[in-house]
Amino acid sequence: MITIPANLQAVNMRIASACAAARRAPTTVTLLAVSKTWPASAVRAAAAAGQRAFGESYVQEALAKQAELAELALEWHFIGPLQSNKTRPVAEHFAWVHSVERLKIAERLSEQRPAHLPPLNVCVQVNVSGESSKSGCAPAAAPALCRAIAALPRLRLRGLMAIPEPGADDMEKSVLARRRFASLRALLADMNAAGLALDTLSMGMSHDLEDAIIEGATIVRIGTAIFGERKHS
Repeated sequence: MITIPANLQAVNMRIASACAAARRAPTTVTLLAVSKTWPASAVRAAAAAGQRAFGESYVQEALAKQAELAELALEWHFIGPLQSNKTRPVAEHFAWVHSVERLKIAERLSEQRPAHLPPLNVCVQVNVSGESSKSGCAPAAAPALCRAIAALPRLRLRGLMAIPEPGADDMEKSVLARRRFASLRALLADMNAAGLALDTLSMGMSHDLEDAIIEGATIVRIGTAIFGERKHS
C-alpha cells in the first residue's frame, strides 16, 4: 500500500508531460483511479494522497466500499457494463456513468436518479474498434442515442467513452490507439457541431494515456499504474 502515493505521483507526472507535449494545461485532464477489485484500504491510501475520483465496475463491490469510506469526500464513477436490474443503485450512489450504450439503460437511470442529487453525469460508450466482444454502441448509432439521452431529465450527457482494441506490439498499439481516439474525438466534434454541448472524452488507460491525451482525452481511467496488477474476482 505504501507504493500507491508514489504511483499516483508518477501517473500525474505522465499526465503533465503528455499535456505539455499536446500543448494542453494539465488541469484539462481528470485522473480517474480505477479501483475495481481493490479493497477499500487501497482507495483510502489513494485518497490520502490526494486522489478524489474513483472508477468501479461491479455494483455490490462498489457499494460496500462507498459505505466503508462514507466519511471521505470521494467522487464515484461507474465504468463497467450496466444491466437493467442494476441501474437503481448506480443512479442512487454514483456521480458518473461512463458506460451507457442503450437508451433503455439511460431511461432507467433518469427515472431512478433521486431528486435531491445533482443530475447524473453520463457518457455514451462507443465501440470504436467494432469488436463483437466489446461493449458500446456503433459509431453510426451514437448521434441519435446521444440526442435521445440529452433530452432525458435527471441526467447530464457529458460525452463519449471508448476502449480501443489491443495491438500486437507497442508500435501497433500506439498507432491503433491514436486512430481510435482520434475517431472518438471527431465523433464528439461532429455532434457538437450538430447542436449538442459535450465536453468529455473518457479514453486512455495505464498503457496508452499519453496517446489519449494527445488526441483530446479529458478523463483517463488508470488502474494498474496506480494499484498494481489487477486482482480478478
